[in-house]
Amino acid sequence: MYKADKWQDYELIDANEGKRLERWGKYLLIRPDPQVIWKDEAVSKLWKSADGSYLRSHSGGGSWEKNTRLPDEWEVEYSSLGLKFKVKPMGFKHTGLFPEQAANWEWFSRLIKEAKGPPRVLNLFAYTGGATLAAAKAGALVVHVDAAKGMVSSARENAALSGLSDAPIRWIVDDCRKFVEREIRRGNRYDAIIMDPPSYGRGPAGEVWKLEDCISELVEICAGLLSDDPLFFLLNSYTAGLSPSAMGYILSLKLKKRFGGKVECDEVGLPVTSSGFMLPCGSAARWVSDKI
Repeated sequence: MYKADKWQDYELIDANEGKRLERWGKYLLIRPDPQVIWKDEAVSKLWKSADGSYLRSHSGGGSWEKNTRLPDEWEVEYSSLGLKFKVKPMGFKHTGLFPEQAANWEWFSRLIKEAKGPPRVLNLFAYTGGATLAAAKAGALVVHVDAAKGMVSSARENAALSGLSDAPIRWIVDDCRKFVEREIRRGNRYDAIIMDPPSYGRGPAGEVWKLEDCISELVEICAGLLSDDPLFFLLNSYTAGLSPSAMGYILSLKLKKRFGGKVECDEVGLPVTSSGFMLPCGSAARWVSDKI
């Protein structure tokens, strides 16, 4: 498992009966998690001290129940890489940050620092910019693409918090697939690609798509953007029906057969303080050049 175990401003304190108890900076939040399918009699006493809890509705969705101590938003730092993020209780239980992704940030930051010259990195479905900032901090030239204008604005705020306002980052609000297709026609190339596509989405014409049905084709299209001597390709997913091995197989077909190198895949996880076990929080497949 790829472990995100270097956090200081985030802690997964406990996990029990479909919920997580987390510390974000100095605030405690309870959020639902479908992976937590167990019941443990020995639970942390801190559950009763939570500042906010996301309550699911029987009709779908849900809402936050917060005490007066919890602010609308606050900052957390990933000190291992010197990055800062604004977090806040959002719709559908989110906070604007996926802390388990720090495991991937650490991995590709090392590759970028070892590269000859600053690599060009494309971050697709880039959300609030965690991977973008980690890549820029390591010395890459980054293109950040997300279809949601609000997410790109949040990513730019996080860049400013992290001292990366003047970093070589292009901020693009666009449909990721359409952007990739235009970049191919323009003849632009990238040394590395990071992508974290959603489980479900809508295309530019409103068509509904499922990641399991289109991920292979999407990776193949994106492979057409890679330079002649690419550095890495990272595919991340939270789709329950898409296993790490299946993702690794796709990268082997679309990248290893063409560029050589090696592919690895595994779950991404967070340590649970109360039990000492790891909570699985998605999957990742990684292709890396054999010249590294």
